[in-house]
Amino acid sequence: MSLRRALHTTARRASHIGSLPISVPAGVRLGLPALSISPELPPGSPAAQRLLTVTGPLGEQILPLSPPIILDSSPDAVRVSVHDSTEKRQRSLWGLTRSLINNAVKGVSEGYTLELRLVGVGYRGAVEPIPEVFIELQRQMPRTVRTSKPGAPPYHPPPLPTDRINLKLGYAHPVLIDIPAGITVTTPSPTTIILKGSDKQKLGLFAAKIRRWRKPEPYRGKGIFVGDETIRLKEIKKK
Repeated sequence: MSLRRALHTTARRASHIGSLPISVPAGVRLGLPALSISPELPPGSPAAQRLLTVTGPLGEQILPLSPPIILDSSPDAVRVSVHDSTEKRQRSLWGLTRSLINNAVKGVSEGYTLELRLVGVGYRGAVEPIPEVFIELQRQMPRTVRTSKPGAPPYHPPPLPTDRINLKLGYAHPVLIDIPAGITVTTPSPTTIILKGSDKQKLGLFAAKIRRWRKPEPYRGKGIFVGDETIRLKEIKKK
């Protein structure tokens, strides 16, 4: 393996995603930290703590930046680069950081929408308020405080949910899922659930949490489908 690497003559290329500029639309403000620091700083050291704040009409997001990342800001765009593009770890952080910043800019300016489809006889969903007695029980329960990872923004407990999704998925009981803060849920039809939010990652995790209750199965095509998800049907085995 080492011999093959030594004889490889293909030149390393810069990150195709990381080298693209990020357009900053009107109404979006960036709170920029130090644009460049030493890449040799350990992530847990205080000098390596850099947080990029993205604020827009739909909210605010805070992104941690690794020491190898370099930012170049202009009034209407931001460019991301690294200290040494020949190093594998820095190249991977290059494209990842650019994608995260771009997702945050789009999230606070336009927002994200995700559709879930309930496919199955009797499958339906609705949004309903959480009864006050359950909200009061949640207030009385002690809330765990997570420790933040090195370089991550400080953790603040989210507000208690006030609404929930009531799903009927063929079980003997309804499935009740609390709607987290920052996500709006609507049901234009009993078999369609629309999720809206500014945080793309949080939206995807919540959609996966709902889908987990009825993953699409390949024999009858029943389940919860996220976005344009499809499944190839299999032939039922006959005796």
